[in-house]
Amino acid sequence: MPIDAKTVMQLRAMTGAGLMDAKAALTETNGDLEAASALLIKKGVAKASKKADRATTEGKVHCYIHSTGKLGAMVEVLCETDFVARNELFVELCNDLALHVSACDPLYLRREDVPLEMVEKKKGEFMEELVGTGKPENILAQIIDGKMNKWYGENVLLEQPFIKDEDKTIETFVKEKISSLGENIQVRRFARFNIA
Repeated sequence: MPIDAKTVMQLRAMTGAGLMDAKAALTETNGDLEAASALLIKKGVAKASKKADRATTEGKVHCYIHSTGKLGAMVEVLCETDFVARNELFVELCNDLALHVSACDPLYLRREDVPLEMVEKKKGEFMEELVGTGKPENILAQIIDGKMNKWYGENVLLEQPFIKDEDKTIETFVKEKISSLGENIQVRRFARFNIA
């Protein structure tokens, strides 16, 4: 099936993919726009993983202030070059991350940042909830793991569902931008401010 230029441009607008990548994805999926988009995202996540070890010495500190002036967030997002740091897609990413932080109030950047004492405390709380249920110990361990994963998803920035598209996590959202921009991108830190 021949792929027309309009469909290629439509896919590029949806995904931010390059011309040749968009055309190849449409060819591979017989012109199916949704399947081509999903394929590009899947390939982009794979590409992002390969770039994860590259140095990020440039970037941006970006702020979002809510219209009330009483809520705001600041994020530090790193990339490889100043060229990308000035790119409109990178600036949009920084803004989306700052908006997300202000709205969702994460406590930690990544799972590894959660202090061991907090992990043990949460596991203890979940265990107390399950005392007396009569479930076998191996099942209790699985339930607690599930509850911990849910807690991480609520409190760890990279594991939270992205506020603008809850089908993807912040980590997946950042990886998609890595694919579009072609550079390693790292969220280094964030802060949220709120006048109650």
